[in-house]
Amino acid sequence: MDYKRSVTMDSSGFVLLADFVPGIVQEIRYYSTYNFIGDRVDGYEQPVALLRVEAARALKAVAGEVNAQGYRLKVFDAYRPACAVKHFVLWGIEDLDLRMKPYFYPDLEKQELFKQGYIASQSSHSRGSAVDLTLLDMRTGREVDMGSPFDLFSEVSHPDSRAVINEQYENRMFLQRAMTRNGFKPIDCEWWHFSLQDEPCPDIYFEFPVSQQYLKR
Repeated sequence: MDYKRSVTMDSSGFVLLADFVPGIVQEIRYYSTYNFIGDRVDGYEQPVALLRVEAARALKAVAGEVNAQGYRLKVFDAYRPACAVKHFVLWGIEDLDLRMKPYFYPDLEKQELFKQGYIASQSSHSRGSAVDLTLLDMRTGREVDMGSPFDLFSEVSHPDSRAVINEQYENRMFLQRAMTRNGFKPIDCEWWHFSLQDEPCPDIYFEFPVSQQYLKR
């Protein structure tokens, strides 16, 4: 497959996640400067989560399931434009920019982030069916303790890491079971990342910015 030829600006089939999952909490990290790069990432024009409609429907089912047990979903990232992934790659080449190393990759060199699969040169997020998320406890309004924060690139963030205590491990498995029951699949190096098992566009990467104004009504 020619990657360049598979990139498109067509936003048909994408929706605003908040329209499908009322009450979902969003903290779009790549719109902010609090992320592993330390700057707003290219392509993030609004702090909103966009997804293919099929993934949004599946996530609505997840939200209903966890809501019934006292939790809400909190999303850190969903659709990610191909230009944002390019921004990640170019940042990885810049050896001198280590501003956020103590917070997000304290034990790894930048080049290792790609070799170990934490950052990819082509991302499933750019196909519109992947999401990074956690749980909020409705009673406290706080994030559930998963043993490591979002985007901490470390072995402790692997879903099956036993470097965390049992309660943290069970919290990860609770989220993972809810996601897999509703059609998502996890990856082995990030407890927060899931992609739709039967994604509608497995060979297409999208380029339009993260902004609801680009959605087709």
